[in-house]
Amino acid sequence: MEIGLLGRSILDRVGKICEDLSALDEDERIEVLNKIRLSLHKVSPLANEPVDCVLWVHADDVVANDYNPNKVAPPEMRLLELSIEADGFTQPIVSWGGDHYHEVVDGFHRHRIGKESKKIRERTRGYLPITEIRAGRERRNDRIAATIRHNRARGKHQVDAMSDIVQELARRNWSDSRIGKELGMEPDEVLRMKQITGLAELFADQDFSQAWIADNRQG
Repeated sequence: MEIGLLGRSILDRVGKICEDLSALDEDERIEVLNKIRLSLHKVSPLANEPVDCVLWVHADDVVANDYNPNKVAPPEMRLLELSIEADGFTQPIVSWGGDHYHEVVDGFHRHRIGKESKKIRERTRGYLPITEIRAGRERRNDRIAATIRHNRARGKHQVDAMSDIVQELARRNWSDSRIGKELGMEPDEVLRMKQITGLAELFADQDFSQAWIADNRQG
């Protein structure tokens, strides 16, 4: 579409802002650009989409979560490193947190490569690209569910770790139906995951037939 008079005026001012930004040192320029992106994000028609705003933050401020069931073999990690070396970061790390704390929701291995690869860390000046999950999805249960959905969409997760996740959500009073809905599982899959981690605790709230109760009076 054609840009109107007001739009052209805004673009003219952007040119002057870019000139001023080039006079800042790199760290300050990155910080100012982040704040500009956040300001633009607030007025964006697509502000409800996390990828609408990608920020560059210090790698040391990005930390792993303690529940991700996705494991990548060393050859695949090396391939990921080569991919980022050759193509750059084409996907941000999905996170939640505050100004100086960003916990990974998705992109744990991209986060690791960005921190551990000397070549990549030098190239990105010690920064990592992040986007933040939607507001209202910051509770641990919701973050776990988001991580699992990302992993399952790629077809990558470990069964034992997944069963631990199901166990934790069950302990947090999530029903089987909600676990299935949030994690994209069929009812029988939820049941199998609960069975892996042990029946006694996870099925304590189930009603069983009296026929299962031993009669100590016999014999």
